[in-house]
Amino acid sequence: MANADGRRYFGVARVIRELTAAKNALKTVLAKRGKIERVGLPTADPIRKQVRELDATGALREVRELDATGALRDTENALRDFISAVLSDRLGPDWINRCGVTPDRVQIWTERKATESGRFEATRAVEERLIYYADFYDLKTILRKNWSGPFTEGLGEWKTMEVWFGELERMRDPDAHRRELLPHQKYLVVGIAGEIRTRLVRYRSKRETAADCFPRIESVRDSLGNIWTPAEPGAGTHAVNTEAILRPGDQVDFVITARDPEDAPLEYASFTRGGIEWSKGIIEWSKASTLSYTFTDRDIAAIAKVDILIRSNRQYHAAATWDDLVTFYYQVLPPRRA
Repeated sequence: MANADGRRYFGVARVIRELTAAKNALKTVLAKRGKIERVGLPTADPIRKQVRELDATGALREVRELDATGALRDTENALRDFISAVLSDRLGPDWINRCGVTPDRVQIWTERKATESGRFEATRAVEERLIYYADFYDLKTILRKNWSGPFTEGLGEWKTMEVWFGELERMRDPDAHRRELLPHQKYLVVGIAGEIRTRLVRYRSKRETAADCFPRIESVRDSLGNIWTPAEPGAGTHAVNTEAILRPGDQVDFVITARDPEDAPLEYASFTRGGIEWSKGIIEWSKASTLSYTFTDRDIAAIAKVDILIRSNRQYHAAATWDDLVTFYYQVLPPRRA
């Protein structure tokens, strides 16, 4: 057999010879199998028993427990907060109209907010910030048109983020239409979302603590409709004045979103002057990111505060025993007279 240039090619002949030799060797082994077993050499059956069976049940359970929907939601909200903080500082209070999207898109957001306000008029638990009614591709447009300064410092190169945003947007569509994502798609969503949030937390941690190794609270929302985020205008550094008037026996729930830059597990706690923990001088930690507090007579004050704390499972923390804290202020009046 010859190549195009006329030279002989011996590759095929060599392969045939090797296959023939392997075939003959296999025949010899099979013919002597009885002798092999008698001298104590391992056969296929005991070797097979040594191979660990794949725990398919555990793998499937792990996939089911992946919260791709929650990862998408938390990442979108973290981006909304970051955009709001950066552009309100750069462009002023009217930044929504100068952020790079068309007036038609802003009008759609406004209509969505009005619809939501009508649905929850009784409880008033409505998100007031217009950016929270933007679609994911709106966020992508805003970032692309304003990609400089803190956006670059916090998130890195736009080319990389553009690819990641594209993947999240692609995966978000079937998720939004209640179509179940495949296992590898869930891993992709959780991985990309985690990397984006970790970059944002590292950026905030480094700016606030001169280091990037401490977890940060991304948002806290109470059941009365009050919310704290790093982007909340006028909220102070880590505090929210709710102006809510409560009485002993009233219960307030808190939903916390936080992340550790090293992806370590987090613990959560609420701490109040009227709580039992105050008198004991201890903090009771929980692995649940949803907390509840029922006000008592000990909380009665013109200014009653509830501290929301987080910490990692490491030995060191940003403060003495915790890593980040947000305070909610309420007014607690005495019980009504019978």
